[in-house]
Amino acid sequence: MKDLNHIQHFYFIGIGGIGMSALARYFKAKGKFVGGYDRTPTELTNTLESEGIEVNFSENIAAIPPEILDNLSNSLIVYTPAVPKDQPQFTFLKEKNFEVVKRAELLGVISKQMYCLAVAGTHGKTTTSAILGHLLKETGAKVTAFLGGISEDIQSNLIMQGDEVVVVEADEFDRSFLNISPDIAAITSMDADHLDIYGDKSELERSFRDFAAKIPHDGRLFIKNGLPLEGSTIGINDESDFSVQNIRIEEGSYVFELKTPSEIIQNLKFNLPGNHNLLNAITALAMAMEYGSPTDGLARALFSFKGVQRRFSYKIKTDNLVLIDDYAHHPAEISAVHQAIREMYSNKQILAVFQPHLFSRTRDFAEDFASSLSNFDKVFLLDIYPARELPIEGISSAWLLDKISNSQKSLVQKKDLSKKILAENADVVVMLGAGDIGVEVEKVKKALLHEA
Repeated sequence: MKDLNHIQHFYFIGIGGIGMSALARYFKAKGKFVGGYDRTPTELTNTLESEGIEVNFSENIAAIPPEILDNLSNSLIVYTPAVPKDQPQFTFLKEKNFEVVKRAELLGVISKQMYCLAVAGTHGKTTTSAILGHLLKETGAKVTAFLGGISEDIQSNLIMQGDEVVVVEADEFDRSFLNISPDIAAITSMDADHLDIYGDKSELERSFRDFAAKIPHDGRLFIKNGLPLEGSTIGINDESDFSVQNIRIEEGSYVFELKTPSEIIQNLKFNLPGNHNLLNAITALAMAMEYGSPTDGLARALFSFKGVQRRFSYKIKTDNLVLIDDYAHHPAEISAVHQAIREMYSNKQILAVFQPHLFSRTRDFAEDFASSLSNFDKVFLLDIYPARELPIEGISSAWLLDKISNSQKSLVQKKDLSKKILAENADVVVMLGAGDIGVEVEKVKKALLHEA
């Protein structure tokens, strides 16, 4: 790749993606020309346009801005693996010898230019990296952070407060994280996932070991206790190097102590529910401490963290009704959300609405999905969100529904969802999935508030 300082014009194919949009914002803030294509307008693309980034929604070559077409020598075309290889703009720009790189390659180049803190893991990396970016920002570090979700604190997926240290979410999909050059890294989990890419769990684990091997000798790796890796361990009420102790809940927040190799930090407070979020929080704390952030400032910053959109996001929170939106799309994530809800609402009726994501993932983890979903009092399933896949014969939401042991279960169409949820009169409604269920959440919220 050319020297990034030489490039003045950036064009992102798939600019509405969460990782792509953060990079687009970064180069726009650097004073570069930034444009891009996506299939459909979204709230995120609307925000990008309001920030002065040119976004088009036509695949036609004519939609490519002249600032790109007229500047072959100092333009860079960035794409994601989600973009079909026959996308007209992609093929045209490649044929015209524009430099074309994957998003992960560009992020890798940036990670080499600064001291890099990278968070990897099949679950937890978005929340952990968002907490870490927040901790560094609030304690005065000159930090840039590329987040895999919209932080509630800044209503953005990009933190820009300097260029001494960069926080990145290291994505295992398509082995993208092997482009990153981490100085300090964490691996939060290594559950089987993306088997359409890896084939089996052993290949996925090998990829994580390859990522860990990229850390230099004077760097450090933090791992969730129990993972088959060498590193500083993170845990809850155990003998980990960094362990949460004496947890209690006060006014809906966790209050706890953190045992580190050198000290016990008392009276830490954190507002996100669930053991999985506690692990995310102390992973971020450990990384920030290793970087050199002051401990007293970190405690204040942790308590002020508000969360990430679509990660246990409260859309309604009253004494009589709770609506939660969460990105969970893997059985382990669904179980983690269930644990958090039961802890906070132990005596309430809980209705889970789940949109399976990918035919292959539904097939590969069907029994685990059924087991995790059966823990809720009632379950609604939406049709499978196909994303990048074509249907697989015999794999459907109706097929998955049959495997759920809970008798209070239904297959529901999007158009009927709000009406069906209202009819159930549940105390707590949680909407789960990585597809377009987030759009439905807003419709359900309006219906529930109207009824109330």
